[in-house]
Amino acid sequence: MINFSILSLLTFLPLVGVVFILLTRGNEERVTRNSRRVALYTTIFNFILSIYMLVNFDGTSADFQFVEKTEWFPALGLSYSMGIDGISLFFVILSTFLTPICLLASWHSIKTRVKEYMIAFLVLETFMIGTFCALDIVLFYVFFESVLIPMFIIIGVWGGPRRVYSSYKFFLYTLLGSVLMLLAIIWLGMNVGTDIPTIIEANSIPFHVQLWLWLAFFASFAVKMPMWPVHTWLPDAHVEAPTAGSVILAGVLLKMGGYGFLRFSLPMFPEASEYFAPMIMWMSVIAIIYTSLVALVQEDMKKLIAYSSVAHMGFVTLGLFTMTTQGVEGGIFQMLSHGIISAALFLCVGVVYDRLHTRDIARYGGLVKNMPKYATVFMIFMLGSVGLPGTSGFVGEFLTLMGAFQVNTIIAVFATTGVVLGAAYMLVLYRRVIFGEQKNKDAAAMPDLTKIEYGYLVPLVLIVLWLGIAPSYVMDKVAPSVEKLIGQYEAGLTISKGGK
Repeated sequence: MINFSILSLLTFLPLVGVVFILLTRGNEERVTRNSRRVALYTTIFNFILSIYMLVNFDGTSADFQFVEKTEWFPALGLSYSMGIDGISLFFVILSTFLTPICLLASWHSIKTRVKEYMIAFLVLETFMIGTFCALDIVLFYVFFESVLIPMFIIIGVWGGPRRVYSSYKFFLYTLLGSVLMLLAIIWLGMNVGTDIPTIIEANSIPFHVQLWLWLAFFASFAVKMPMWPVHTWLPDAHVEAPTAGSVILAGVLLKMGGYGFLRFSLPMFPEASEYFAPMIMWMSVIAIIYTSLVALVQEDMKKLIAYSSVAHMGFVTLGLFTMTTQGVEGGIFQMLSHGIISAALFLCVGVVYDRLHTRDIARYGGLVKNMPKYATVFMIFMLGSVGLPGTSGFVGEFLTLMGAFQVNTIIAVFATTGVVLGAAYMLVLYRRVIFGEQKNKDAAAMPDLTKIEYGYLVPLVLIVLWLGIAPSYVMDKVAPSVEKLIGQYEAGLTISKGGK
């Protein structure tokens, strides 16, 4: 077993890289080169450390592991408490895996303020990992909200022409929802406590209070995912963000909303979750169908993938609120799969954007002739997004729909149409970009993948295929925690309804 504070080390190691970057001296070229190297080496080492944690994780236990707890603000009853279970484990791995890929993808495309850019990503990694490890509700809030700061800077400084508008819209949407969550956290801290496992085990919150607390947390998590109809900030943020910003936004930040439902809404407020479950499921179906239809008519590649993200996250909320084993496990797997596939799709857009400096689908066509390797890689990610059996995208969607069919057949049938629509918009995108006549001479002259692009796309290809063929590696470690979550949910319902 690990006998050192590995979660704290994982969380704060990126800040050590920040210190080294700040101490870098020399001319601008030297500072830029060293900043890139320090950031990349730091994130790679952090990823290796997270794999060491994964190897030492007991997949048969549903308890929190690698727990660290010490007093933080004793007068207020707050503690610095960290720990992970099967639910949070792979979100930590996803964060440490995607961060070095983002830095590699930015190696040549980011040319201004490189030092500050690398610092922003390292700080962002600290906040992401901390969010998934925190076991104190106030500590969680600090990490959860702090993520906004570096992401706001990344979009606002290195984004596109409308970057200021998009960054402020992203910030205000997410902050407004989180203010309500802060009020709920204050109430919990004053009446129940701030330790997350203790709050869950207490099961002492009356139903009428649960309703208000559930809505306060929902306001934050729904915006973060984002759910329909509070999703409108996402397409703007994706379009204006640099490629790496879109990767980390879709790959990790959207998952914080789903993780919040799993860690707070379902186990802490079970009766309120049961009460609002039909509403969530119908909102999920609307998101799946509506945003898929909107994606179908997009001319901007990034905006199309952004709307597809909303649709795929609709499958997540649908699965989670079925509160069946298949639905919850499917929702978790769908978040992990989408984190890889959506990140890969944004990277594929970035590859051609760096060459032609446009995301207009109509400007491309026939890339299979001059970029066959790119066409092959793009095809695998496109099929994963569609949910082709043998890819990671199939497993999550199939399990969520199985869970939905057990609860409400009508909702499940409507949700299944999203699979058809998803195939439609992704196949149309692929056909228009990869096949067809090459009318644009600049597009026809674009070179195939470089070594760096191979370096970050091939691992993503392997993971998409591996998770599609052997999902049991993830499922076996997630299952005990999901079983415990459902048990806590059912026990909470029993207690709150007066039967013990």
